[in-house]
Amino acid sequence: MKYIVFLFLLLAISCNPSEKANNPSQNISTEYLDNSNRDDQFMGGIKMVNVNTPKGDFKVWTKRVGNNPTMKVLLLHGGPGMTHEIYECFDGYFPQENIEYYYYDQLGSYYSDQPKDLSLWDLPRFVEEVEQVRIALGLDKDNFYLFGQSWGGILAMEYALKYQDNLKGLVISNMMASIPDYMKYSDEVLAPKLPPDVLAEIMKYENAEDYSNERYMELVVNNYYTRHIIRMEPDKWPDPINRGFKHLNPDVYVTMQGPSEFGVKGDATLKGWDVKDQLPKIKVPTLTIGAQYDTMDPKHMEWISETVKNGRYLHCPNGSHLCQFDDQKVFFEGLVKFVKDVDNDQFNE
Repeated sequence: MKYIVFLFLLLAISCNPSEKANNPSQNISTEYLDNSNRDDQFMGGIKMVNVNTPKGDFKVWTKRVGNNPTMKVLLLHGGPGMTHEIYECFDGYFPQENIEYYYYDQLGSYYSDQPKDLSLWDLPRFVEEVEQVRIALGLDKDNFYLFGQSWGGILAMEYALKYQDNLKGLVISNMMASIPDYMKYSDEVLAPKLPPDVLAEIMKYENAEDYSNERYMELVVNNYYTRHIIRMEPDKWPDPINRGFKHLNPDVYVTMQGPSEFGVKGDATLKGWDVKDQLPKIKVPTLTIGAQYDTMDPKHMEWISETVKNGRYLHCPNGSHLCQFDDQKVFFEGLVKFVKDVDNDQFNE
């Protein structure tokens, strides 16, 4: 008899509406989890997408999570040459909101083909790659949100300037619209905040272009990264960050960004990139994300939101460049709200 009473108590608790409301997993719809009609079911959402380039055809890695006909987010990682791994924390937030999303390693990154021809690491070619991936994944103006962070933000802006008719929403995270402005902010605002002796030693290696020196990397990681990239001590960095750095492709990174950790220098292909005067052409609903301690000026990020035709700004007061980790709650609350507001036609309310 005691067991029967106990079972009734369990049944009462499981059927309590307030318990369901407090359990995010209960909010995930059956349709969201049903992959029976998807062509990537056999591979658990993974699809290798063929990309045509001036140097031949290659494969890039993508992975879908969830199903939603009106909210599909394609994630553009930074670097260049980083990987999708730094967005694994999206698994903790998007599924319970029934948002479909796609991990994607750009050409040259760890899970995709890695050709050696350096001429492939070219911004216009990457824009065409994203368009080919969009088509392969079946994304369109009724469901396609493009999220780009850091270098991915550059790529997202350039994609929107050419293909915004294919977009439902755009997210520019932690990336200014001008490399020269970013360099100025780094040199005039961030660098002077470092301890003078640390800055002097870093600049010694910078001036000698001795970027591979272990001491240079030690100084940068322990004094700059922990202030402006991810505000945690290196031994506390989340595993996806460590794997992302381990898997970074230096050929892509150095060709486009340059060898320095203090900005875009040398003959890097992104040096001089600037689209500030083109931002008013972007009319699609746009969210810009800035962080108080970022390598990117948060005031500039807010300015972008005011300069595009239909923008909103999200500020992460405790975050840095990777604010999806060091100001996670604020980051995801604002990002989810943007996606849902656009989907519900409430973006301008």
